[in-house]
Amino acid sequence: MSGMSESADKQCTGCKQRLALDRFAADKNRRDGLQVRCRQCVAEYGAAHYRRRREALGKTVREKVELPAGHKQCRTCGEVKPHSEWHRNSSASDGLSTRCKACRAVQGRADHLKRQYGMTEAERDALIKEQFGICPICLVPVPVHVDHDHKTGKVRGVLCFNCNSGLGKFQDDPDVLRRAIAYLEGNPWKPILEAPGVYRLPS
Repeated sequence: MSGMSESADKQCTGCKQRLALDRFAADKNRRDGLQVRCRQCVAEYGAAHYRRRREALGKTVREKVELPAGHKQCRTCGEVKPHSEWHRNSSASDGLSTRCKACRAVQGRADHLKRQYGMTEAERDALIKEQFGICPICLVPVPVHVDHDHKTGKVRGVLCFNCNSGLGKFQDDPDVLRRAIAYLEGNPWKPILEAPGVYRLPS
């Protein structure tokens, strides 16, 4: 290297140790062509500077932890999990997503709620609380399926799976549901045949 000191080592201005030249990164602006601090001191200084900047902005700083082989730390929940708990991401340096599968699933549900019904999880939970924590149809806790008018998009409530599915199978049609109730009570409605294949319900 041009301008490189002929000495086999160099003293770091950070840790004050004399270290081999390969422990220093290149710096063409220096006489010897090397930075004045060793690579480790530069890394520690950069990490401290990054921390100070994040804290000044009121943002959290993730603590670096030693990870076992085949494990990764989730940026959202902070837990260290095996690679099997992560989705693949070919654009990432390690080939894995930044968030674990569990956190991605939570975020996915929140995104679906906002996209499909225009509401947050907090708003859904508040609606469940207004229903006293039960399905307003079968009165069984705990409802989890948001029900909405398919024509207007207006949210009607939060139902259990069976009731939500039942309304869907009855096509949200009150007349069909009334006939179903009459049928269950032993009073089925008798349609009147007006023409082949054409029926009229009694008034």
